[in-house]
Amino acid sequence: MTDELIIIAGPCVIESEEILFGTAERLREIAGNLGLPIIFKSSYDKANRSSLSSFRGPGMERGLELLDGVRKRFGLPVLTDIHTPDEARIASEVVDYLQVPAFLCRQTDLIIAASETGKPVNIKKGQFLAPWDVKNIIQKFTSTGNRNLMITERGTTFGYNNLVVDFRAFPIMRGYGYPVIFDVTHSLQLPGGRGDASGGNREFAPTLARAAVAAGVDGLFLEVHPDPDKALCDGPNMISLESLEGMLREVKAIHRLLSEGTGK
Repeated sequence: MTDELIIIAGPCVIESEEILFGTAERLREIAGNLGLPIIFKSSYDKANRSSLSSFRGPGMERGLELLDGVRKRFGLPVLTDIHTPDEARIASEVVDYLQVPAFLCRQTDLIIAASETGKPVNIKKGQFLAPWDVKNIIQKFTSTGNRNLMITERGTTFGYNNLVVDFRAFPIMRGYGYPVIFDVTHSLQLPGGRGDASGGNREFAPTLARAAVAAGVDGLFLEVHPDPDKALCDGPNMISLESLEGMLREVKAIHRLLSEGTGK
């Protein structure tokens, strides 16, 4: 378990400069209030969408420009999704962390390209993989010599339009020697649950977050928004900025108790 709980948070996708910068400013305040390291996350393109009409974001050029603005204006490290080897190279010149989305976690060329940038990379375990399958992902990534890797659990497909979290996955994946992050919000997603869009159960976010930290994860991934009900992507499972600080205060206390119990 890491000394400090890692928090990766931000809007699912870049909707506007106003929402992006407003969220970043509030996250910086929360980080200061709680003394937690926060990595800002948002995507310039959500390539995996339920329908053709779904909002995807501003695209890579404008998106990276805005994310660079977050870094410079608010001093927060920034993480974003990549989808191709070329994107890995281009995005790595701007952001601090790269992220491989869950549906792309077996794409060897993408993983190698992300690793070769030398940047820290967060790889999400696919909903279709068992916890022990991540060892193959780790072997691919570390084959270049880059060991700056985090693995994120984001739930497992459980029948149609639903996900379930197997808490046995956390100690299994941590056993491979790399930090394990729990994606609270996507684990509450109901993929395609609205027919042409995904649904979600954000009301369960505090419960799953507390349980995962108690189970020993190294950090939490949380998509947040000033007004989730009006968000253009993943609103039903995103957390409101208003409620975030209270939830993080609780999980920080749980993490501290565990750290004291292990002598850290």
